[in-house]
Amino acid sequence: MQPHTIVSRAEWIAARKAHLAHEKEYTRARERLAEERRALPWVKVDKDYVFDGPDGKLTLADLFRGRSQLVVQHVMFAPDWNEACKSCSFWADGFERMVPHLAARDTTMVAISRAPLQKLAAFKQRMGWTFDWLSAGDNAFNYDYGVSFTPAQIERGGNYNFGTTPFGSEEAPGISVFYRDEAGNIFHTYSCYSRGLDMMNAAYHYLDLTPLGRHEEGLPYPMDWVRLRDQYQPAPVQASCCHG
Repeated sequence: MQPHTIVSRAEWIAARKAHLAHEKEYTRARERLAEERRALPWVKVDKDYVFDGPDGKLTLADLFRGRSQLVVQHVMFAPDWNEACKSCSFWADGFERMVPHLAARDTTMVAISRAPLQKLAAFKQRMGWTFDWLSAGDNAFNYDYGVSFTPAQIERGGNYNFGTTPFGSEEAPGISVFYRDEAGNIFHTYSCYSRGLDMMNAAYHYLDLTPLGRHEEGLPYPMDWVRLRDQYQPAPVQASCCHG
């Protein structure tokens, strides 16, 4: 960590208020961006996707559970994997308890992966998750919404994030949003990938408040430190003074 100037409380308040002005600028910019996002055009979903769920086959319309909005977290879990991606699981831990709050605002949230239902159920039980998790292993849903790729697509590169970013794996992370009108028509309204997912990870934003921040500098890649939450080892206690 870089050395910090130590000041009086009054001097700290003055510096904090100056920074607050920048935070307010960011808040207003974020609100403008959200308005712009809501104003994006929609695409009507014209495919009949069928998913495997704990209670049998479900259509995309079924996933709404009678609500008008659906948020899909695309969790990386290929059919031949034995567990979900650790980074996607980091996000899933964060939204696990949000589902009832979203439902109160006419929004259903589910996770979808290509792994078979049995693997999803076993991993869900291991992680203690309660959200709905569907298998898209028998349809093209994840391919159509830019989070699963064929070997040919991977070889060509630029397959991810609307064709802007190479991704060397058959699975990638993402979020897709859908709207269902009173006539039952379903529309794709939004998707985000890569760093666009950052704002949905509350743990990262809590870390951003701390002096060390995300503390990812010097790692082989930024999320190298992340583990499935049952795989973290207790961190050694560091002494706060020079005495043993």
